[in-house]
Amino acid sequence: MSGESDLRKLLSGMRPELHEGRYVFCTVPGVTAPPSAAAPVATVLEAEGLTVVLRQEDADAAGLAYDHTAGWITLRIHSALDAVGLTGAFAAELAAHGLSCNVIAGYHHDHLFVPAERPAEAVAVLEQLATRSAQEGHP
Repeated sequence: MSGESDLRKLLSGMRPELHEGRYVFCTVPGVTAPPSAAAPVATVLEAEGLTVVLRQEDADAAGLAYDHTAGWITLRIHSALDAVGLTGAFAAELAAHGLSCNVIAGYHHDHLFVPAERPAEAVAVLEQLATRSAQEGHP
């Protein structure tokens, strides 16, 4: 099942969905699997260790250190893995509003992690971008 690759369709149909809770990025050196007490949203194996993205309370329970908390937004459009421009378009829009964003692409959706104090604002910015893209026919 292939995803959408047309940038206008991706932007106008992205339907950002905010997940409840606060999320953190942690690193666990010298392992390839997350601690058993952790229930990660995502993992990335890097040379420096295993990065786990998980709910803040799960990190606290597992004794994992972190230095940034985030809100998690899923773009509910199935984007093709080789689609061009989606990440750049929403990242530029969020940056224009002073919002940092860490992105993880899953097979079906893009997942954005924005400052924990501003996730509702980030959703509003993304919804405005979607509306503008649908009305103008371009990003």
